[in-house]
Amino acid sequence: MEHPAHLPELPAHLLFGTATAAYQIEGGAHEGGRGPSIWDTYCRTPGRVVRGETGDIACDHYHRYGEDVALLADLGVDLYRFSVAWPRVQPTGTGRPNPEGMAFYDRLVDTVLAAGIEPVLTLYHWDLPQALEDTGGWRVRDTAYRFAEYTRIVADRLGDRVSRWITLNEPFCVAFVGHAIGRHAPGTREGTPALAAAHHLLLAHGMAVGELRAAAAGDVGITLNPDHLVPATDSAADRAAVERARTLHNRVWLDPLFAGAYLDNEKEVWGDLVDHAHRRDGDLDIIGQPLDFVGVNYYRPIMLRDAPHTEPDPTARTAVDIGTEQVAYEGVRHTTMGWPVVPETFTEMLVDLDRRYPDLPPILITENGSAEDDRPDDSGRVHDADRIAYLRDHLNALAAAIDAGVDVRGYFVWSLLDNFEWAYGYDRRFGLVRVDYERLARHPKDSYHWYRELLTTQRARRTTAR
Repeated sequence: MEHPAHLPELPAHLLFGTATAAYQIEGGAHEGGRGPSIWDTYCRTPGRVVRGETGDIACDHYHRYGEDVALLADLGVDLYRFSVAWPRVQPTGTGRPNPEGMAFYDRLVDTVLAAGIEPVLTLYHWDLPQALEDTGGWRVRDTAYRFAEYTRIVADRLGDRVSRWITLNEPFCVAFVGHAIGRHAPGTREGTPALAAAHHLLLAHGMAVGELRAAAAGDVGITLNPDHLVPATDSAADRAAVERARTLHNRVWLDPLFAGAYLDNEKEVWGDLVDHAHRRDGDLDIIGQPLDFVGVNYYRPIMLRDAPHTEPDPTARTAVDIGTEQVAYEGVRHTTMGWPVVPETFTEMLVDLDRRYPDLPPILITENGSAEDDRPDDSGRVHDADRIAYLRDHLNALAAAIDAGVDVRGYFVWSLLDNFEWAYGYDRRFGLVRVDYERLARHPKDSYHWYRELLTTQRARRTTAR
């Protein structure tokens, strides 16, 4: 382990945690009255997920949550970010809550609190009840109303113990990776309907904020994944390509949320795909309600260049076919996700975000981490030096952003456990803790011990600062 002097030096007020998501760790897919989600369906569609794997068992957190909370307590985190599975609460996405599902989250929250850790609850981490997808899913406005109803149920049950709430996780991935690229559930390649999904996700967020405020549930935010976008060259064409991508990746969420406006260049980016039929007067007021924090997930930068549209017919394009092409970063290490490791771009993204949106609330870094080629030695120990270096360098980059005036209040490593990594199945490992998927045994990696040492040092700084 590193000497404390070599650990990142961060402000004493900064809170630390780790994060997980329901479908990626819970398992128990057919237990306790849980209904099917779009990811259950997607995983059973041939060719969608590596080796046809599913989240049916995942890490079996549904049964082993006590063991996992003990790992969190040993780690010494301040916060634990988890998500509630909508189909475990409402199996068909509507109607009365499922008692067994709510009882599970009661037990989980109580166990986290008993360990001296503050729970941070994400209401939606991509597992839409399949019954709602069958009636249009996020493409239709009614799903936003159903999400508000679901939020009210969870807030009424857990609002007395959970004081930090995240409405949505990465709506970019829901609307565009799921509905336009097709690499996530529901696995479609759409144009205008994907843009409608983006709007309805924002509307659902705003309605959920209203429900949480009415329940006096505590601090409320949303988690986005703003991308740091770099032009491949300094040509006017490549710089214009980055601006189009900035609209697709970042502005479509940030402008309605924090600037009170729809996009001023949507026609330039999407052309004939833009259709305002799904918008109603007053929607921006609902979407743009003040928040207590914004969650930011960050992993890597993206380099882009101008390129022809994939589909020549403008009316037949998907919402991501905007005339850009991704370019590989040269001369840097890449994680097993194929993502370039460029820590200074973390600083640049946060400073840029802070400058572009003066009304941005305080930031929580709700995910940051790396998938690595973790191989246990003969004793079962994982010496994941690359992950430690990634976390150290990104925490130093975070410190630089804070020094530049960005108001960051917390940081979460993704993830506590190796888990079901969506379309990659169990082929990518992000965890501080290795999961043996055959035996479901947990084995803390070197990065777990490194992070624990960092948190011990951080607690000492807090004591000194008092």
